[in-house]
Amino acid sequence: MQKIPITKAGFTKLKKDLETLKNKSIPENIRDIEVARAHGDLSENAEYAAAKERQSYLHGRLQELENNLALSNIIELKGLKTNKVVFGCYVTIEDIDSGEEIKYQLVGPLESDINQNKISVTSPIGKALISKNIGDEISVKTPGGTRNFEIIDISTKEK
Repeated sequence: MQKIPITKAGFTKLKKDLETLKNKSIPENIRDIEVARAHGDLSENAEYAAAKERQSYLHGRLQELENNLALSNIIELKGLKTNKVVFGCYVTIEDIDSGEEIKYQLVGPLESDINQNKISVTSPIGKALISKNIGDEISVKTPGGTRNFEIIDISTKEK
């Protein structure tokens, strides 16, 4: 299996999610199953069915998190140079057509979150940005058509 790039913060978050799952969510679900069992006839017990379904989800999520952690390759961001776009940096781009500015951090696919302006280096925009410099223009094919951007700023810190 191929290693997946991730920031140290992203790796720490995955580990925390795993610990919460192991130490809180799964034990709570086990208690929910026990309480539902105590209510009697399991064939007509909606609480029991829901708790068993949740148990299946939680164990699937547990395996997913353990697998993601095993495949993670932590990329150290200290000493990051900002003369070109690289993994972990913050990039401000301007939509050439609308003039709208957007700031993204380039991260691995396991920690991308568009609501936090974290995009994966494997996304179309992420791929187009890698190794580019300030002033470079990129074209990205999106479901809504091709969009053109200019790189305005590259930094190692969120401003």
